[in-house]
Amino acid sequence: MQRIRVLVVDDHRIFAESLAAALAVEQDVEVAAAGSSPAALRALERGAADGRRFDVLLIDADLGGAPPDAGEAPPPDPSADAPAADDGIALVSRVHTAHPAVRTVVLAERDDARRAAAALQAGASGWVAKDCSLSRLLQVVRGVLRGETHLPPALLTGVLRELTATRRHRTESERLVESLTPREREVLRCMVAGLGRKAVAERLYLSPHTVRTHMQNVLGKLGVHSTLAAVALARRAGVGPADLEHVTT
Repeated sequence: MQRIRVLVVDDHRIFAESLAAALAVEQDVEVAAAGSSPAALRALERGAADGRRFDVLLIDADLGGAPPDAGEAPPPDPSADAPAADDGIALVSRVHTAHPAVRTVVLAERDDARRAAAALQAGASGWVAKDCSLSRLLQVVRGVLRGETHLPPALLTGVLRELTATRRHRTESERLVESLTPREREVLRCMVAGLGRKAVAERLYLSPHTVRTHMQNVLGKLGVHSTLAAVALARRAGVGPADLEHVTT
């Protein structure tokens, strides 16, 4: 019998341990629990190194992101589009980037179409109520391993609306980015990477004055008034950061 390895990620210890114990009753389920994003990422790395990778992560939507162990720096966020808060959706994005074969399901205390859509965009395969029955949860776990996506029926219309709106905004952002010259796009990628004017000038072998002009042109063509707004629009359009290797900021 092929066992399903499940990791419950929730900073509410009693809930996490209770859910893990309930799932472990199933003969084909092997389950562990983690209380924070760093702990979950460490468990994933250990499992991969030992040849016993996890198949599904059940992640609390409101995961608080407990601090890492003393003396240990938190893992870097590999996704440029990951939410700023260290919540469950941010962890979904991290797992999707670092462990794309692992399926993630978000456990939520309340229905929220906007956050459910964000979870799907981050790479989640499902959004399930925390108080759903164990049989329903097992159905979802087995379903996502078959490539299915699971959402509560009551959320479908709202999630589709959110995804459609996001796609519309992305399309508009892509159109604006396409209006930039190749050099302006290079400058924009440097801005996405967090480089200041001087660092951009050094990277592209331009004068600071020329970079300033390019940055002003980028803001004007994108219709924004700040670097932060330009970066947000660029990320919506799928523009990634410039490669910072060997670049000193």
